This record gives sequence, C-alpha cells and structure tokens, in this order.
Amino acid sequence: MREEKNSFNVTRRTVIASATFVPLAALTAAAQAPLTALSAAELKTLEAFIDRLVPNDENGPGAVECGAGNYIDRALGGALAGEKGAFLEGLAGVDTLARSTHNAVFADLSPETRDELLAAMDSGTAAGFPNARAFFNRVRRLTLEGMFSDPYYGGNKNFAGWDLIRYPGPRLAVAPEDQKMSTPPKPYRRSAYGR
Repeated sequence: MREEKNSFNVTRRTVIASATFVPLAALTAAAQAPLTALSAAELKTLEAFIDRLVPNDENGPGAVECGAGNYIDRALGGALAGEKGAFLEGLAGVDTLARSTHNAVFADLSPETRDELLAAMDSGTAAGFPNARAFFNRVRRLTLEGMFSDPYYGGNKNFAGWDLIRYPGPRLAVAPEDQKMSTPPKPYRRSAYGR
C-alpha cells in the first residue's frame, strides 16, 4: 500500500493513527444542534481545509466524504458554541492569508498551494496570522473527531470513517467465535444511539 505525503510531511496514516473515538462534542446531546454555525462561504473554506488534511485517495474516503465538516458545523452550533467566535476568526484568517499571498480565497487555490499555506500555519510561520498554528491544530482535532466519532453527531457519514479503519462499531455483546483474533470483525452498522 502506497502512503502519500502532502507538502507538510503528514501522511494519511499519521492522521488516522492519532484519531480518537471519544470526541469532545460527543459528551453532550447538544451536538445534534441544527446546522447554523457556519455560512456557506465559511463551510466552503472549512471543507477546502479539511480536504487537504485528509484527502480521499485509493485507501478510502477523505474528511469531506466522511462528513467532518458537517460534524464541526453541528458542534459549533451546539456543544462548542463557546468556540464559535474564535473559530470563525480562524476561518477568516485562513482566507485573509490566501488573499494576501495568492490573491484568492483559500477554497479557490490549487491543492498544492493550499498545502503550502497549511504547512506555514502548522509551522507557525504564516505571515500576518499569529494564531495560525493553534487554529490548524484545532481544525485537525475536530476533523479527526468528525471522521471517526459516532455518526449520531453528524460526521462519519455512512460509517465511512469506521470502515476506513476497520472499526466494526459498538458492541454490547459478542459471541466467543467473534472474539477470535483470526476472525475479522463483522460490521455493525448502527450508532451507539440506535440510529
């Protein structure tokens, strides 16, 4: 299996290996808030950002296809509403950086150019964007939550994130024959909340 690297030396495997199954937004039912936190333009910027963090490739779907943007939007409209202002400032900072360096909004840049800007943000060298590294890390964390959390919270669309890492889903009871190491787990296509 070929492992692609983007220009800031983070492989898809590195991103996935650092994922967590207990997202912050999963701690409250408020994560089911309506999709009102982000405007269409802000969502477009966010999706262009997360698409470069975890792009779709021959190994499977990326962050956008897994619904990570939807998860983040819902979380900012509910459980993470206190972060909404700072998050929106961060998204505006991403577009400001893109405009000042390439005379276009972030979503309109080529994937390679977006990678360059994300690399500058990740390294803390993005000119005129003092909190770029903190914002990059926050979006990265929320993207992973959106890819691998329970679909109940708006991400992991059609269980694509779980399929990607071969997580079979929550189990309340597993028969002895299903516990053998040589037995591949059978997918359980249900949310822990029965949806």
